[in-house]
Amino acid sequence: MDLFDNKDWGEILKPLIEKYRNHRHPLHYGNIYQLLVMVILSAQDRDDHINSLAPAFFDRYPTIDTLADANQNDLLQLLQGVRYHNNKIEWILQTAKIINSKGHIPENMKELITLPGIGRKSANVLLREMGKPAQGVLVDLHVLRVAPRLGITDAKVADDIEKDLMKNLPRSIWAEAGLSISFLGREICRPRNPKHKECLLAESCNFYKTVKS
Repeated sequence: MDLFDNKDWGEILKPLIEKYRNHRHPLHYGNIYQLLVMVILSAQDRDDHINSLAPAFFDRYPTIDTLADANQNDLLQLLQGVRYHNNKIEWILQTAKIINSKGHIPENMKELITLPGIGRKSANVLLREMGKPAQGVLVDLHVLRVAPRLGITDAKVADDIEKDLMKNLPRSIWAEAGLSISFLGREICRPRNPKHKECLLAESCNFYKTVKS
């Protein structure tokens, strides 16, 4: 989409990015191996739920090679409460074996999204937390809701929203923009009863304009 009103979204998002830049990631991981596993498990589940399971899981499987040697029945004991756990167990076992054979976790989008259970959303998270240059913009459930409300995009699906964000935001803020918008959605721009008066972006927000009118 081309911006309807030629807003400078890079400038508009600066206060939001400044607010959330140093926030801890919602998944409480200890290293990139742990984050890799947790982003797979967290799809269509709650981050706090995955956080609660993580300590016992990583006590049992502290490294990628210990996980690569595990089997589905072993993991089922620890992960049976995770949504779609059968698929996710298969994915993390396959991913562990692939990474163990290569000797390293990929550090670019092209390789990351070839891993079972890793799509662009998860890859964008991993690249940010690795400190690698952004190759896209995180679009999670919250960004999916908030970005169209703001007016940065009029797309409805994640891939199209990400394309619009990449087009309409300067590359220099890609790594922070997605997670900052996600935090805005978690804390302020809720699905119901968004807290417009507490929103840093209210005066630039298309959705807020419809509420005020």
